[in-house]
Formats: sequence, C-alpha cells, structure tokens
Amino acid sequence: MKTIKYSIIAMALGLGLTACTDLDEKVYDRIDAGVYYQNEASVKGAVAAIYGQTSQTLAGENFFHLSEYPSDQITWRVWNGGLWGWDEAMKTVLSWHNWTSESTIINNAWNGAWTAIGLSNLLLSDLEGLSAASLGMTDAQLAQYVAEVRTIRAWNYYCIFELWGGALPLNTSASSEVPGSADPDWDTSCKKIYDFIATELDETVGALAKDDDNHSMVNRANQAMNRLLKARLLLNAEAFIGENHYDECEQLSKDIIGGTYGNYAIDSNYRNLYSMDNVKSPEVIFALAAEDGQGAANAISNVRTMVGMWYGYADYFGQSYDGIGAWNCVCLVPSFDNSGTVQPTGGSIGAKSFLDYGDKLGAPYERFDDRDIRKQNYTYDAATKTHGPGMFLKGLVRANFGTGDVLKADADRDGQDLVFVDQLGTFLNQGRDLETVMSPRWGETNSGVRLVKYPLYPNDENGGFKSIDDVQFRLAEAYYNVAECEMRKGNSAEAKKYVDAVRQRYFKASDRTAALNVPGPGFDNFDMDWMLSEWGKEYLGEGNRRRTDLRRFDKFTQGQWWFWGRATEDGISLPAKRDRKYEWYPLPQTAISVNPGLVQNPNY
Repeated sequence: MKTIKYSIIAMALGLGLTACTDLDEKVYDRIDAGVYYQNEASVKGAVAAIYGQTSQTLAGENFFHLSEYPSDQITWRVWNGGLWGWDEAMKTVLSWHNWTSESTIINNAWNGAWTAIGLSNLLLSDLEGLSAASLGMTDAQLAQYVAEVRTIRAWNYYCIFELWGGALPLNTSASSEVPGSADPDWDTSCKKIYDFIATELDETVGALAKDDDNHSMVNRANQAMNRLLKARLLLNAEAFIGENHYDECEQLSKDIIGGTYGNYAIDSNYRNLYSMDNVKSPEVIFALAAEDGQGAANAISNVRTMVGMWYGYADYFGQSYDGIGAWNCVCLVPSFDNSGTVQPTGGSIGAKSFLDYGDKLGAPYERFDDRDIRKQNYTYDAATKTHGPGMFLKGLVRANFGTGDVLKADADRDGQDLVFVDQLGTFLNQGRDLETVMSPRWGETNSGVRLVKYPLYPNDENGGFKSIDDVQFRLAEAYYNVAECEMRKGNSAEAKKYVDAVRQRYFKASDRTAALNVPGPGFDNFDMDWMLSEWGKEYLGEGNRRRTDLRRFDKFTQGQWWFWGRATEDGISLPAKRDRKYEWYPLPQTAISVNPGLVQNPNY
C-alpha cells in the first residue's frame, strides 16, 4: 500500500468519523458511488484510507497508553519534583489502575476507535452496489478488496473488543442509525462480538491473497495476517468468552508456520524487523506502511520510537526530528528498589532487585540474560548504516551513539552527567522524600532504562526512521502461540522447543546452548510464569502487554510487580491484588450520554 498514498477521500468525511457518538449525524459530503468509483485506482484510493486511519488509531498514542502503562513493563512517571509529566494524572491513573468512565485517555481512545470502522462500513456499502466489470476488474480482484476491508475492520473490532468487551455495539452499517451495545447482557454481548470477528475472518480469508516471494502483500491484509489474527482471537477466548480454544489456536498457528498461508521464516537478525526495509524480512507477515511526510508516519513514530527519549536525545542520535516530540516521562518499569547508598548522579549502589523479592512479573531489563545480545546499549554505525544489536540505554550516556562526550541531564539534575538508572525514586528528595519502593508518580529525569527497539538513526536518502513500516503481525507470534498451548497441556519441553526456535537468535553461537538450557533470571523452571515472561521479552514495547499477555494469564489485576502492595500514594489504593473490574475499561460517560442504547460495563 506504500504506492497508494494515504489521502482521505470525500467519502471519509461523513458518518464514519462519528458513527458511535453522534446520533444526529447526517452525511452531506458523500459522493455517489457510481460517480466516484470509475476504475481500480479509485477503489485502491478508498481502501488506502482504511489502512491510513487504522495506522492513526491502532498504532497511535491512546491505544499504546491503555495497553502498556497499566502493565508490568513500561510506565509513565512524573519528575522534576512532581512538576513535569503530571498531565492531570491522565497517564498515572492507568499505572495505578484508578481510571473511571471520565478518564481522558479512555475517552480519546473511544472517539478515535470508530473512525476506521465507520470508514469501512461506508466503503463496503459503496462496493456492494458496484460491478467489477464496470471498474475494469475481475470479480476476484474486487472480492479481494472487499475481503481486505472486512479483515481490517475485524482487526479494529478485535482491538476495541480487548478494551471494552461486551459494552461494545456491533455497528456494521453505513446508516445513521447507531445501535446500542450488542446485547444488554454482558456475557451474551461478548459472545456476539467474538462470533462476529471470527465469522468475518473465516469468510474473507479465501478471497485474500497469499504473500509472494517479493513480499508485495506485506502492507495489505493477506491470508497469513487474517489467520494469525484468528489465532490471536482463539488464544484469548477464555478471557473474552470463557471458552477454551487452545487446540484450535495451536493447529492454526502450526498451519501458518508450515506455509499453508504463505512462506515465512524466523529472521536470524531480529534488528531486520525494526529497520529500514523491514518489509523484506521473511518473518514479517503484515506491517502498517509508513513514509516520512505521508499519512500516519508521525503518529506511528511518536509511539514506537520517541517513547522514553529525553529532551537532549538529538545529541546522542545526531539530529532532531520534525513533527514528533520526546517522551521523557516514559521508561521501563524498574528492576531495583531504592535501597542502598545513594549516588551523586542518582540511583543507589546495593539496591535490591525485584527478582529477589520473588516477583515473576516486572523488572523487564533484568529478565534478560546477560548473554542476550539485546541487553546492550543501542548503537549505530553511520559508515555501514547498521544498528544494534542492543536495544536499551542504561548507565552513563555519551553523545554520538555512545562514542562522544558525556551528555548532561536537565531539570532536576541540570548540568549533571546523564546516567540512566534502573530505579524510580526521588533521590534528590524533591517533591517527596525517597522511599524504598515508590509509586509511578515519583521519579527523576534520569529514572528508568530507555528502550530503543525501533531505531532513531539519522535521516538519509531513504527518508529516515519515520519511513520504517510498523510491524503488527510476524511469524514469531505463531511460534509462541504453539508454545503456550503446549505449556497449558503440561508439555514444557515441547513449549521450550518452539520458544527456542525464536530466542536462539539472541545469543552468540558460543553462548547459545548454555543460555537456552536455563529459564533465565528470576525463574527456576520452564513453566507458565516463564512463558509469560518470554512473551514480554519478545514483544517488549510493542503495545501488546496488557491485552496479549497479562489478562490471559490472569495476572493483570492479580499479579505482583514493582510498587503493588509496597508503595503509598495520597488518596490512591495500591494493593498487591487489584479489583477485577479493571480487567475491562468502562465506556466513556460522554458516549453513553449521546447513545442511551449503550450498556455500561456492569463493574462500573
């Protein structure tokens, strides 16, 4: 789809943008389908709008906030004595599991979520009344476009289903009549939505294309993407509808691995997944197209690349970047408490690891084996235009990818050497005295390890890092699906085999055998806790932790990590186990006000 520019055509300006919030919306900007759609190019342009809006929504900020901050790997913290990053607690309420139906980010996510679905409904309504022959197309070609739109709509529905569950409406019409929740009964509604997504995927897979050796379909919904999404639905069925579909998930995932839906392979160099031309990687099944200056490139880059970047990042990476800003309030959840001897540059010597607390969650940096090539600071070689293999920034930070002068911190540590520590605390006692374990509200400018998974290497003739496509489906997920399904049957050796097929690439040949034979830091056995951790390491920072992992393992509200049960915050309860109502998000109050047919999540 990169050859199809992301231009939102006139048909996108009507009902789709407000389909589930404004009951009185009338469509004045629609162009009659018979006038607009003259040939295949016009159909492509309309379909491109669906992909472009999906990029803005699913790869945008709000879905990332809702999936990562309430989880055990990434957090939003406030710093400079509590003055910077507070944002009226919009993000910290996510880490605290203290949101309500009036929380800003939940409202923003809801408003954005329906745009791609509304556009899809409009387009499908238009295409139903057209003949392929009148467009100079075959029936199979037109059917493929229709199948793409239905698959992308199903994916959008899947992502909002993970957030709002049975409170959702099933809105599949271009009509101005907006339905209420799929069913007044929460469980029945969940089943209806689940069945809708499954049926859409099953009915469309045959009309989709398989990817070819040139990866020409990697930016378009293809058979393997459709099937991997179906496998994702099956894997999470227990969390969604209380049904066990692990055997079906495993078989479907094995079919994907075996090449039934296209030929793919695990990439021996994981950096190829996140670099320029990543669509050429044999592992990538589907990626949202990105091109600097086009469509959603800035929205995508903000979330995946600028997360955790401090305001002086240009000195490390060689330049600043237009249209996007640093997110210095975001960092990895700490691996260590704040005990020990405080150091002048922040952090302490002699702190206790949360692994030593016995936590099976959290402490993401320390979960990586020291032999893992990813557990290094990120670097880039300008001469060869290669980067990695590390994907973190920790410790003393120097300019020019770690080769130049020591960089300086700002704000609360203005003028001091910049040293990123794997701890979160007010070591300067600004805003609040230092405590052994502190809530996410409190940190400093150098608190927390930073993640550089999608690289920030300098702009070049290829358009710079903002032109790196955003990988959403890759073959590793199928391997981990099989591994988890085997683990759930008690077959840990078989589960390990599938995980090892992926994680072996993270170790040098001389380290590989020894490293693969141990479960790694914090674990004594290859068990379900280890399996959940492996999901977390493989997909760290990719916006999936809450929905893909923690809820399915019943750890989202019941698991222990970092500050839960150990920290205090004025007016906020931070118990080790949280209320299960937070396993789903509430509908925004504004949505219920304009659509009385919506039924609020009963727990709210």
